[in-house]
Amino acid sequence: MRRASILTYSSALSRALLSPTKQHNSLFQATSAYVAGSSRRCFSTFRFPRGYSGATRFSLSLGGLAAATVAVGCPSLLVEDEAHAKANVKADLVPKDVVLYQYEACPFCNKVKAFLDYYDVPYKVVEVNPFSKKEIKWSEYKKVPILTVDGEPLVDSSAIIDQMGNKIISSKASLVVSNDDEENKWRRWVDDHLVHMLSPNIYRNTSEALESFDYIANNGNFSTYEKYSVKYAGAAAMYFVSKKLKKKYNITDERAALYDAAETWVDALDGRDFLGGSKPNLADLAVFGVLRPIRQLKSGKDMVEHTRIGEWYSRMESAVGESSRIKA
Repeated sequence: MRRASILTYSSALSRALLSPTKQHNSLFQATSAYVAGSSRRCFSTFRFPRGYSGATRFSLSLGGLAAATVAVGCPSLLVEDEAHAKANVKADLVPKDVVLYQYEACPFCNKVKAFLDYYDVPYKVVEVNPFSKKEIKWSEYKKVPILTVDGEPLVDSSAIIDQMGNKIISSKASLVVSNDDEENKWRRWVDDHLVHMLSPNIYRNTSEALESFDYIANNGNFSTYEKYSVKYAGAAAMYFVSKKLKKKYNITDERAALYDAAETWVDALDGRDFLGGSKPNLADLAVFGVLRPIRQLKSGKDMVEHTRIGEWYSRMESAVGESSRIKA
């Protein structure tokens, strides 16, 4: 019975990972069949539909978060820290009750968290179980992230950031030095290009796939049995998916493609500390947010070691600073 359940789960998982839905789809969409003990929505062999954008995006993010570093000890470094400090938001503009419904490893959830942390907006986190999704039963929208702001639900990471920006940034020009066209171009680049370079890298071989799913299994909202299933079935499924993604996005060498994306971003900075100039703009926060979960994986370490992105990333860690998450 248990073996049959694992096979049923693995099939549902592979289907979910390949679901051709829009961004922020659950990594484990369709696994409700596994939880309920029904095979109606499951199948027994891997099948690869033409689209991968939804669940795959969730899977791009698997990895540990990089710890923020703050330079101290000499006047010149202290001046730099001050220049890269969090943005100041008027107290009367900060919402009183902000709750993020998320998967810890989701790149789009991390994008929202980068925004909230940088603007120092206190928020609570509810980790959603991707099987039952009982934490978001109240919502018609069944993907993450979902952000409730004083009771109002906001969905879709980019839309969440836009709406939150309108709520809390009283004068954007005074906080973020940026060109809106340039900023929007690179925000789209994050969603349309950068994220697609990550999955083939973090799942490029069995050891890296296991490394990635070890993180999600230990940091997600799973039972002990689900953790075991997620780690091994998920790693196996995504190893094969990564090969299909390489073909889909015409990637020959996955590491070279990742390094090229990192160098493309550094070139866009054009000598500036941030794309926004002296302070990060929304594009900076988007790139940082989706890269942060993979920073301590082998792929993330290789990227920093072999490209010029490391200095910008360190400045972003300093600028975003400590999380404004409210500990339960």
